[in-house]
Amino acid sequence: MKIRPYQPTDLETLQAITVEAFQGVSIDEGIERKFGLIQGHDWKWRKAGHVEADSRREPEGIFVAELDDRIVGYISTWHDPAAGIGYIPNMAFVPECRGQGMGRQLLEYALAHFRNLGLSLAKIETLEQNAVGNHLYTSLGFQEVARQVHFVAPLASPDADAQT
Repeated sequence: MKIRPYQPTDLETLQAITVEAFQGVSIDEGIERKFGLIQGHDWKWRKAGHVEADSRREPEGIFVAELDDRIVGYISTWHDPAAGIGYIPNMAFVPECRGQGMGRQLLEYALAHFRNLGLSLAKIETLEQNAVGNHLYTSLGFQEVARQVHFVAPLASPDADAQT
């Protein structure tokens, strides 16, 4: 596996890999199951937008994994130098490249990047149902510090249609 810097032409491929990889472990997918489409957009559209936001925030912190000149995965990072923390918002691989140690290699690459920046901590989040991620992250020294519950409230009144 070759790891290289992100290029803007990679964006669509990274979005497609992410949407496929996050099925079943996406907060936005859970929201959609409960409330349906939001503003005419599905969870996949929102998740692809997260990748685009990563590319705008800190494109030099995105690292792309290739096999035979084909993009097979990536990791996005950004950092807060004042806080000394590096953040990993997204990492994904195509199905045939999962479970082969490539995610570990990419995470180790990102952690080395953070060390080179002189950061003190690296932060990554995952959902409880992501058993693979939970195992991988703890095996690399990440320690659980908190659990978070995500709540969503509809903003339209239940009887709004009756009032119009």
